[in-house]
Amino acid sequence: MTLEELAGEQQAMGRMVETAGSALQEVLSKALTQSSVTIGVYEAAKLLNVDPDNVVLCLLAADEEDDRDVALQIHFTLIQAFCCENDINILRVSNPGRLAELLLLGATGGAEQPADLHCVLVTNPHSSQWKDPALSQLICFCRQSRYMDQWVPVINLPER
Repeated sequence: MTLEELAGEQQAMGRMVETAGSALQEVLSKALTQSSVTIGVYEAAKLLNVDPDNVVLCLLAADEEDDRDVALQIHFTLIQAFCCENDINILRVSNPGRLAELLLLGATGGAEQPADLHCVLVTNPHSSQWKDPALSQLICFCRQSRYMDQWVPVINLPER
């Protein structure tokens, strides 16, 4: 591979990450309106234990400070292993502050902040199968990342 090909591939990956961030924002806003979001490591573990087939996306959010939290990293490792075993797409969100903004403004009108936003699950609404182009784009992004041996791709949610 030449330097030009490598540079072009890196630019394409950068664009793919940008569009994945926008798609994630859209998926979260739709999922919040349909009450198909589970927030929190403990709540996510309970849902994954009861109904893993209904989970379409797992988000793990941590900043640099959280990266030093050994207990949280153990939880992340176990959740990632379970999601891989059950073919659930996983994304790591590098700016948990923006994720909190999206979830809190949608879920509670910005009033009270839940204690744990490190793990977020998006499920299929029970009423019908979800045919969402943004979700399809995220699933495609996860698949392409796995082809490049990046099993838990990291994305950055776009700022307002």
